[in-house]
Amino acid sequence: MLLRIRVRLPDRPGALGQVARILGAAGADVAQMAVLERENGRALDDFTVAWPAGAGIDRLMDGLGSIAGVDIVGIWPTVEPQGAFPDAALVGQLAAAPARGALTLTDAVPAILSADWAALVELGDDGPRVTHHSIGVGTVRVPDLEPLRPRGFTAEDGTQYAVAPMAGGLVLLVARAGAPPFHGTEVFRLAQLVGAAEAVLGVPAGK
Repeated sequence: MLLRIRVRLPDRPGALGQVARILGAAGADVAQMAVLERENGRALDDFTVAWPAGAGIDRLMDGLGSIAGVDIVGIWPTVEPQGAFPDAALVGQLAAAPARGALTLTDAVPAILSADWAALVELGDDGPRVTHHSIGVGTVRVPDLEPLRPRGFTAEDGTQYAVAPMAGGLVLLVARAGAPPFHGTEVFRLAQLVGAAEAVLGVPAGK
């Protein structure tokens, strides 16, 4: 299985390599790494690693915890999006089947953002209505979406959400549990995907 590991570490030469070596020594095979931010001598990095199914994460926690200056922000299950460049692959899928553009976008976003599920929400006078959702969720309970702009937020039950408004009174809602809040770069990526979908389709992505 795949895990996403988010750590904060010193932004200095050798720190990143030390984290990668510790992950390898614990038995994790690093598949991908992304730098989310660098500020005040600290960096926030995401690692995607292959990890034996059913194995606990104590070795990972202990190993990372042994590195001076490294803070574990979160470790949670994820899935690998299709293709080497998932955002570009998604745009190609949208162009190939524009009639179901919003549905394709909703189905693809959880893998791209290491989330549990996504839902397409229609805003109307009678309140929000879920018109489609990805696999991995039963009944979707829509949280308060105001203020209606691309953003991430944490619900009272600890669920992490990211939202991005779409044309036609629609909102793309993405959620994950047992994970850190959606980072600003993830929210920006979600908004960019929505914008790309609407540009490629030439019509509001929900139509």
